[in-house]
Amino acid sequence: MTANIPIGAPDAHDAAEPAAPPRLLVRLGRLARQGLPAIGRYRRYTMILAPAVGGIWVLTAAYLVVTPKSYTSQFSLILPGSGVGSSINVETIGQAQVSSNSAFSSATLSPTENYKQLLNADVTLRAAARLAHENEDRFPAPTIKLVDQTSLINLTITGRTAAQAQTRAKALIAAFLAELNDLRLDEATKHQETDILHLNDLKEKVSASQRRLIDFQASHGLATLDQFNARINAADTLRAKERELRITMHEESGKAGQLAGTLGSVPQSANIVLRLRGDPVFAELAQRYAVANADAEQKAGTLGPQHGTLAQANAERQELLSALIHRGQDITGLSAAQLMRHADLQVGEGRSALMQAMSVDDANAAGTREALREVHRDLLDAQAKTPDLIRQAQALADLQREERVTEAVFSSALAHLDTAKQDPFASYPLVQVLAAPSLPTKPSSPSKVIGIAGALGATLIVLFAFGLLWLRQPILDRVLKKA
Repeated sequence: MTANIPIGAPDAHDAAEPAAPPRLLVRLGRLARQGLPAIGRYRRYTMILAPAVGGIWVLTAAYLVVTPKSYTSQFSLILPGSGVGSSINVETIGQAQVSSNSAFSSATLSPTENYKQLLNADVTLRAAARLAHENEDRFPAPTIKLVDQTSLINLTITGRTAAQAQTRAKALIAAFLAELNDLRLDEATKHQETDILHLNDLKEKVSASQRRLIDFQASHGLATLDQFNARINAADTLRAKERELRITMHEESGKAGQLAGTLGSVPQSANIVLRLRGDPVFAELAQRYAVANADAEQKAGTLGPQHGTLAQANAERQELLSALIHRGQDITGLSAAQLMRHADLQVGEGRSALMQAMSVDDANAAGTREALREVHRDLLDAQAKTPDLIRQAQALADLQREERVTEAVFSSALAHLDTAKQDPFASYPLVQVLAAPSLPTKPSSPSKVIGIAGALGATLIVLFAFGLLWLRQPILDRVLKKA
C-alpha cells in the first residue's frame, strides 16, 4: 500500500544533503578537470623545461667558476677651491690687485665635469698605464660618479688582483695630477708671454715719456714745478722789494730835503764843505786866513789905508786867501768864486754834523734810487717772462703727469704679473685626494649573490612562461565563449 505524499512536501533525503559549494570553487574544479592533460603532455613539458632550467644553472655555475676574479679599488677626490684675492700698493707709484672667483661660481661651467673628462681622457689613461708599467691599450677606464651638490668625485678602477687595482688607482691619480700641472704650467707660460709683450710695450711708453720730459727740461731750463714756483715767488719778492726800496728812497730823500731846508744849502754844497773841512791843510789855511782876515778888518777900522801895518795885514790876508783858494781848487776843482761860495769857513761842529747827516741821507737816497731802478728792471723782465713761464710750467706738468701715469701703469702691470703667479689654481682648481685608493679584501667579480639571484630570476621566468603554455587552452576556451 502506497502512502500518499503530498506534492510539494520536502523530501527527507533532500533535507539531509549538504549545501552546494561556492560557485568560484565550482568553476575552478571544472577548469582543472577540463585542463588536466594526458600523461604524454607531462612528459613533453618535462623534457623541454628540464634542459632550459638546467642550462640556466649550468651557465650560472660556469660564470661563478670560469670567470676570472676582478678586484675594485675605490678612492675619492675633492675640489676645495673658493677663490683668492691679493693686493699690492706701491707708494707714489701705483696699485696692483689680483682676484679670482670660486671655480663653482659659474652656472655654466663645472670643474668636476671638466676633471671627469680629463680622468677619462686617453692621454691620462696612457700616462697612468706607463706609471703602472702596463700595456697602454689594456689599462681600464675608471668608473666616475659625481656627487650632486658637492665638489666630490668618486672613482673606482678594477684589477686582476687587489694590489693591481690599488696600483692602478694610484697611477691614475698621479697621471691626473701631472696632467693638471702641465695644463697650469702651459696656461701660466702663455699668460706670461702675453704679459711680457704688454710690459715691453709699456716700457717703451715709459722711456718715450721720460725722453720727452728730459728734452723739455733741457731746452727750457725748467726742471721741476718747484723751480717754476720759485721763479714766480722771486717775481713777488721783487715786487715787494721794489715797494720797500721806494718807501726807503722817499724817506731818505725827505730827510735830506728837510736838512737842506734847515741848513739853507744843498747836499752838493755840504759835500764840498765837508771835503774841504776834512783836509787838514785847508783847515789850517782856513783857520789862519780867518785870523788874518779878522786882524786886517780890525786894523782897517783904526788905521788908514796907507798905514804900513794895515798894508802888511792885507798882504798877509791876501797871501793866505790865495793859498786857501789854491788848496781848495786842488781838492774840489772848483773856480775861486765857486770855491768861496761853498766854503763855509764859519761852520761849527753842530752844523757840520747836520751837513754830514744831509750828505749821508742824500747818498743813501741815491743808492736806494739805483737799487730801485735795478729791481724795477728785474721785475719788468720777470713780468715779461711770466706768460711764457706759465705755459712752460703747464707743459712740464703735463709731461710729468704723463710720465707718472706710464710709470704707474708699468709698475702695476709688473706687480700684477708677480701677484698673478700666487694663484695657479684660477683656471684649474686645486684638487685633493679625500679618500686614498683602497686595497680590496675580496673580489668584486664574479659575485655569487648576483649570479644566484640571476639564475633564480631566469628560472622563475621560464617556469612562468611554461605555466602560460600549460593553461593556454582553457583560457582560450573561456575567452572564446565570452566572445
